[in-house]
Amino acid sequence: MERMDGTEDQRERQATEEFQRETEEFGRRARALGLDNPSGYYWYHTVDLPHGLVTPGLYDYRQSLPCFQFPEDMSGMRVLDVGSATGFFAFEFEKRGAAVVSVELPSLYALDRFPGQDIGQIIEKIEEMIGPQAPERREGGAGRPSAEQLYFKMLEGPFEFCRKLLGARIERCYSTVYDLSPANLGPAGFDLIFMGDILLHTLYPLRALAAVAPLCRGSLVIAQVMPDAPGGQPAMHYVGGDRLDSDEVSWWWPNQPCFEQLLKKLGFRDVAAVGHHTGALRPSGYQFDRAILRAVK
Repeated sequence: MERMDGTEDQRERQATEEFQRETEEFGRRARALGLDNPSGYYWYHTVDLPHGLVTPGLYDYRQSLPCFQFPEDMSGMRVLDVGSATGFFAFEFEKRGAAVVSVELPSLYALDRFPGQDIGQIIEKIEEMIGPQAPERREGGAGRPSAEQLYFKMLEGPFEFCRKLLGARIERCYSTVYDLSPANLGPAGFDLIFMGDILLHTLYPLRALAAVAPLCRGSLVIAQVMPDAPGGQPAMHYVGGDRLDSDEVSWWWPNQPCFEQLLKKLGFRDVAAVGHHTGALRPSGYQFDRAILRAVK
């Protein structure tokens, strides 16, 4: 058993070192091309860019895109990408011809926090989740970044780097999911709304769905962990734990029957699972499996 544990530790170290080298090489190539300096950025998504550049993302969805069953031709469609992060899906929707609005938080202070948590705890937890991409680990610094610095390195900087290089015309909306409305997005509505791994980071998933539902005039696609539903009973599985210092900014996993009932009650006539997408989180190799749900007005 000790040998197996040691082997696994060695593999993880090797994968981490390889990932760090890839991240550093990406930065060197970008600087050699005279591009904005991406040093210190946290790349949530793997994104193909011009000049053969590929962002060193923790999640690589390129091969699993067919699982989502998005239309190949999205010309004439208006699409809302809620919680774009590095922007993989937003850029893909525009590539297929859609007019895209990308939603991101206005700041890390707008993240949901469990009562009693402060922003310092949230920053510490985010840095743990970032792992080898954490700026101070790569740059040899000892101090923790401010909320503003981490927001730029994790969300705004990487997205804008990709948008500029791709020449994307994506419209940006800074808002919490709860505050989305025709007032800040326009009255026309959206043919497709995508929410990937968003609701598990909300303390109030029903409130989030209630804000998004009126904006949809076509389909809402949700991709995230959905626990089993013994006996088909609708339920939300609480995953937030009982300690403030162990909270991973994740609280609720509704199961599929729960989603089905909530979404139908919010005005969607048809709700069904369309599949799963799977992959390995880099550099740890952690295997993930996300259910994909489509609700149609």
